[in-house]
Amino acid sequence: MVRTPMITVATDGNPEIEAAVIAAEPVGRMGTPEEIGEALVWLSSGAASFITGAALPVDGGLVAQ
Repeated sequence: MVRTPMITVATDGNPEIEAAVIAAEPVGRMGTPEEIGEALVWLSSGAASFITGAALPVDGGLVAQ
């Protein structure tokens, strides 16, 4: 999960629900919108110019779990 206003509404400010969401994350925390953006900036840069047709999961290790 990525910590966004939508997640805040979905958890209704309930710390128990938020703790359950975090417990399901392999890295032990929610991601941030900035982390998603950083991956997109990198993929859009020349540093990623040899990457084609690949999926880059930015999911805190959920797919690798």
